[in-house]
Amino acid sequence: MPHAIVTGASSGIGEAIVTELLEKGWQVTGLSRSPVVRDNAQFRSVQVDMTDEPALIRTLAELAVPDALVHAAGMMAAAPVGEINLGVSSRLWSLHVRAAEILASRFAPEMGKGGRIVLIGSRTSRGAANRSQYVATKAAMVAMARSWAIELASRGVTVNVVAPGATETPMLSQPGREASKPVMPPIGRLIQPQEVAALTAFLLSPQAAAITGQEMVICGGASLF
Repeated sequence: MPHAIVTGASSGIGEAIVTELLEKGWQVTGLSRSPVVRDNAQFRSVQVDMTDEPALIRTLAELAVPDALVHAAGMMAAAPVGEINLGVSSRLWSLHVRAAEILASRFAPEMGKGGRIVLIGSRTSRGAANRSQYVATKAAMVAMARSWAIELASRGVTVNVVAPGATETPMLSQPGREASKPVMPPIGRLIQPQEVAALTAFLLSPQAAAITGQEMVICGGASLF
C-alpha cells in the first residue's frame, strides 16, 4: 500500500487531498496544527506547527520515508506595496517555502523510483496586485520544484506544483486578505477542493511518471486574462 505525507490535512485543499488518497487506497499521514480525527485505519494525524522549524524537524525525523509528499499547508495575506507587514511576510515564507525545503531535504534523498513530490502553489505565481508577499512565496515554490525535478529526474522521482485559482476553502474568507478579494473565474464558479485533489492524485500516480518540473494551473480560465 503506497504511503503519502500530506501537510495542511485539517482543512481546505489538504483535507480534500487526504480524502482523495484514502479513497484510492493510500495510507496517509496528515500533518496539521490541529489534530484530525477520521474513521479510517489508514490515516494517521500528526500535530505540528509547520512554521516551528525545530518542532517540524523533530517530527519528520520520526516518520518513515513516504512514496509521496504533498505540501498543501498554506495561508493567505494581501497588502499593497508600502503597507506590507514584514512579520506576515516571514510567516508566509516559513510556511510555504522553508517548510517545503525542510520536507524535501528530509525525504527526497531517500525516495526511490516512483517517488512523488507535489507542492500546492497558486495561479498568481506570476504576479497579482496587492498580493506580492503571498505571490513571492508561490513563485519560489515553482523555482524550487523545477530545480528539484532536475536533480531527481534520473532517479525516477517527480516534482510538480499544482497551482489553483480561487478555490472554495476557508482561506478565501480568512482575515488579512481584505486588500485583494477573490475574483470569480470565467467558468462562473469557484474551483472546488476536490478538483485540486483529483489533479494532485493523478500526479502521484504511475501514469504521471513523465510529468515533472511543471506548474499545473487549475483556475477555471482566470489565467486567460
